[in-house]
Amino acid sequence: MYDYSCAIFLNCCVKETYPSKIARTLGQSLHNMKKILLFIVFIYFNPIWAQQKPSLTVEKIMRDPQWMGVFPEDIRWGELDGRLYFRWNPESLDYAPLYSVGVQDRQPKKQEEKASRDLVRQIQYSKNGNRAIYIKHGDLFIYDKKSRSEKQLTATVDVESTPQFNADESLVIFKRGDNLYTISLLNSELRQLTNFTKASKQKQRDAKLSDQDQWLKDEQSALFDVLRERKKKSQVQDSLQKLQETKSLKELPVAEDEMVRSIIASPNLQYVAYVKYSPVKDNRNTIVPNYVTASGYTEDMQTRNKVGDKQGTTTAFLYDIKKDTILSISTQGLEGIKDIPDFYSDYPSKRDSLLKLNQDRAVNISGVYWSPNGDRAVVAVYAQDHKDRWIAALDLQSGVLQTLDRQHDDAWIAGPGIGGWGGGHVGWIDNDHIYFQSEQTGYSHLYRMSVSNGQKKQLTSGRFEVQDLVLSKDKKTFYLTANKAHPGITHFYSLSVNGGDLRQITSMKGGHEVSLSPDEKWLAIRYSSSNTPWELYLQENKPGAKPLQITESRSDEFKAYPWRSPEVISFANRYQDSIYARLYHPENPKKNKPAVIFVHGAGYLQNVHYWWSSYFREYMFHNLLVDLGYTVLDIDYTASAGYGRDHRTGIYRHMGGKDLSDQVDGAKLLVEKYGVNPKNIGIYGGSYGGFITLMALFTEPEVFAAGAALRSVTDWAHYNHGYTSNILNEPVNDPKAYQQSSPINFADGLKGHLLMCHGMVDVNVHFQDIVRLSQRLIELGKDNWELAVYPVEDHGFVEPSSWTDEYKRILKLFEEKLINE
Repeated sequence: MYDYSCAIFLNCCVKETYPSKIARTLGQSLHNMKKILLFIVFIYFNPIWAQQKPSLTVEKIMRDPQWMGVFPEDIRWGELDGRLYFRWNPESLDYAPLYSVGVQDRQPKKQEEKASRDLVRQIQYSKNGNRAIYIKHGDLFIYDKKSRSEKQLTATVDVESTPQFNADESLVIFKRGDNLYTISLLNSELRQLTNFTKASKQKQRDAKLSDQDQWLKDEQSALFDVLRERKKKSQVQDSLQKLQETKSLKELPVAEDEMVRSIIASPNLQYVAYVKYSPVKDNRNTIVPNYVTASGYTEDMQTRNKVGDKQGTTTAFLYDIKKDTILSISTQGLEGIKDIPDFYSDYPSKRDSLLKLNQDRAVNISGVYWSPNGDRAVVAVYAQDHKDRWIAALDLQSGVLQTLDRQHDDAWIAGPGIGGWGGGHVGWIDNDHIYFQSEQTGYSHLYRMSVSNGQKKQLTSGRFEVQDLVLSKDKKTFYLTANKAHPGITHFYSLSVNGGDLRQITSMKGGHEVSLSPDEKWLAIRYSSSNTPWELYLQENKPGAKPLQITESRSDEFKAYPWRSPEVISFANRYQDSIYARLYHPENPKKNKPAVIFVHGAGYLQNVHYWWSSYFREYMFHNLLVDLGYTVLDIDYTASAGYGRDHRTGIYRHMGGKDLSDQVDGAKLLVEKYGVNPKNIGIYGGSYGGFITLMALFTEPEVFAAGAALRSVTDWAHYNHGYTSNILNEPVNDPKAYQQSSPINFADGLKGHLLMCHGMVDVNVHFQDIVRLSQRLIELGKDNWELAVYPVEDHGFVEPSSWTDEYKRILKLFEEKLINE
């Protein structure tokens, strides 16, 4: 700039030599210099001129995600030193090192890997909080806060686990191997509480002899003296051995094929409750061939069974330590245990047969929960048909269960803090009151109940869900995460165990994953927004406190692109339900106004929110599509998480019903409100999203011109039991549900252009699914489809080359097929 302006000035001076012209020319030159300076400043500070927006390509966004930056994860507090530990990789190493940060210094410091091994686990505190027991290096330790001293209680090659204080805190109860032990804090005396013993196969065979085999055995004994003599000697030897034993512990028998799923001692050490699981041995597992192997041979992977196969069973027992007796925990008295599911009304003959049998429904016992003093226990029980969850009081003298709370659903029991093997959020507030979550009102909320009189009190209410929950150490306060402010925003709240107002503690708009410090004075927050990935923050545990950012993980390359915050909208579907969606609207739409609808996977998952999506590759792809002039819509369709029971169960017995019509209604919205060309609407998604894409192209061909179905379920009768039987029951019992829900039955309706992509070593949705559909399309004479296979990929792709190939094909599909005028 300086040289150029001087050249102008000198040139003028050479041409004009008399004083007035020199003065005039000098003024003009200064004016020109000013304009040039202003122009340079405009260019420098105007982002359009100073730096063009980086362009996105499939190759760029589908690289190893490390290009974006590596964000903090595995957040956990050091229970004894009060520091916060996490995995982070700001240096883009081959692994994520361990870092720690203090609440005062707030500067992340890289730690040696040994520090990770030294972190204590499974910590439990004494009632006054002055002592803590925990597991470190697989052994049991105790820590005294006043003296700041640590004492090792065990040193064995076995791994100890699940420590707890007994009621008077003189002993520690812990698990070693398959048994429970106690160790005295007064004299270090070690005592074994349980003696689980596996029965030999021979003993099991003897115990299960048929009438025919028993007759043969008796005949052998009657015929041969030698057999009778040997049996007599064996019995005498066994008797002598028992007399010589200085101590004995009752054997708790476990069959060869059984496993002990949980063992829980009462804090007063009077009882041990345990649950045994018996798997089904004769189910047929599916096989997934792996073609690209290190050995050079095709190797078969044994995977899962299919929906409708026989399910394993659980049985629960109560061992009275003092009486040395075992009681079976009985579920026979549970309210509604003989009820027949409502869907059988579509099958009168099957219903009549069940009525005649008058049998108890099969159940699973998921957990036994002891009161703090050990005098009482409650048990969580789930029906195997998924229609009921019971919380019941256990009679310690008879083993009989008495219903305290029954949650019934004609569809299936689930929701945050409610369903599954883990039993959801269930626990004791004091020796009389328990807490749990229930969808009784249509949303998962928190309740407390008196075990003495059965009085139940709802602690939270409203059109939102309690998504996570922890009880404070003094058992006076609940800390919970909920989407109270908006379905797509989570905050951290506190609430008295007696109820009252929720106190919101976090303040940022987005998603909060919160971990309380050991002293409960600080929050470790993993926070993100819709266009900014997860970072770590520290905040004091009080409303209005300022969150302090600890990490900045985004790479310069990632920050260079202005990632969009999609607009969160809602619309009324044809059933007048509110449906939420993310809308990406282009600044410069293509001339032919195309649009793409993305369908998230899993079904029960939330993707319309204000935090960073787990579908981050798809999010970046949507930014690319918008740059190219597409409108993109991402819908939390019926079945998605975050919106309560009715939204969750709206697909019961008909997947591809309301979940699909929400996509059709979304397409209508794009046309009517956002000017999209109805001839140029595409759809894509993976897993459940792939299933919906298939159903869309097969059953709504006039709405969708093209679709990409990735790792798709094509026939629900071939998927797993746990997921599918919730929603569609079992194929043999409810064939109508499977007929109307499986895309393979509607393949004849394909008119648009279909791309299918599938990993060949997918152990979740098997490659067999897409092969069967391909054969069906061949037999139907369809020629407007293609299949791309990925030989080394499971359900979730890993290799960047696979991601890149897949999404180049998807982009090509939309670019070539959504071109109607």
